[in-house]
Amino acid sequence: MKAIVIHAAKDLRIENHDPEPLGPDQLRLRLATGGVCGSDLHYYHNGGFGAVRLREPMVLGHEVSAYVAECGPGVTGFTLGQLVAVSPSRPCGACRYCLEGLPNQCLNMRFYGSAMPFPHIQGAFREELIADATQCVDATGLTAGEAAMAEPLAVTLHATARAGQMVGKRVLVTGCGPIGVLAILSARRAGAAEIVATDLSDFTLDMARACGADDTINMAKTPDALDRYTADKGHFDVLYECTGVAQALAGGIGALRPRGVILQLGLGGDMSLPMMAITAKELELRGSFRFHPEFATGIALMQKGLIDVKPLITQTVPLSDAERAFKLASDRSQAMKAQICFAEA
Repeated sequence: MKAIVIHAAKDLRIENHDPEPLGPDQLRLRLATGGVCGSDLHYYHNGGFGAVRLREPMVLGHEVSAYVAECGPGVTGFTLGQLVAVSPSRPCGACRYCLEGLPNQCLNMRFYGSAMPFPHIQGAFREELIADATQCVDATGLTAGEAAMAEPLAVTLHATARAGQMVGKRVLVTGCGPIGVLAILSARRAGAAEIVATDLSDFTLDMARACGADDTINMAKTPDALDRYTADKGHFDVLYECTGVAQALAGGIGALRPRGVILQLGLGGDMSLPMMAITAKELELRGSFRFHPEFATGIALMQKGLIDVKPLITQTVPLSDAERAFKLASDRSQAMKAQICFAEA
């Protein structure tokens, strides 16, 4: 079977890998679609991010949908050919954080396509994938591309849950890549009354407005545009910070009202913080990392037509041209979510 493997920065290869054995309570899957994520791009362009570096070749990918090809012993509830969304999150279920109900903080997490541990956790961009049945969620009624969007959607649903009560809140989203735009969809579904989004690209800001932002600001063209929201100690109740850039965080903090909530989703490395403003305004800084139960919730919301991710899927390329998907995903002037087609239904 073919797999997409990163060896070093800009060294992406399509290689043949041997199929893995199927065990009890597992599914053999024929991969349908995979979405290129920001972390995949970090490995592709830089060989890692922050202190996380590639130390061996690694199969990339964690945003995937697939068709059931074979059920292992003990598996029920799945049929051959069924479309499923595959969660990349595989907590151990036995460590202290899993037992405390925090599976996203699992001490033994096996998250597809991660170079954090060594040996690395191999990813899901391969024609055939063995997955635990518990990872797979029925995606009947969705396209393979929509089902592959369950993972990034779950990230923003988890962040929205971390924010607490959202009904009637005024929301600022900094950064309108896929996570930022999905945050707009999630916040609106949770009851946000006003959503303003910032970015440096007109293409992504147009997408943000199409997906429900009330106002959009191109910070490259109007760097002082958030100043109008800083009067009387600020305007917004919640900040989704999706860039991982210190300048964007600082600008967002200036526009937050006292006791506002900062949701930090962007992972750009360590950032300096305006601690005086955080302290004086009594702001709450809340990290948001991965997800777990929100994966199935996202699928259900899409199936019910309550969240529409289709506009975010801007390009789909065949496996044979996989590297083009990485190049497209790197260009925010033309791509929101670039996906790779592994197999048709």
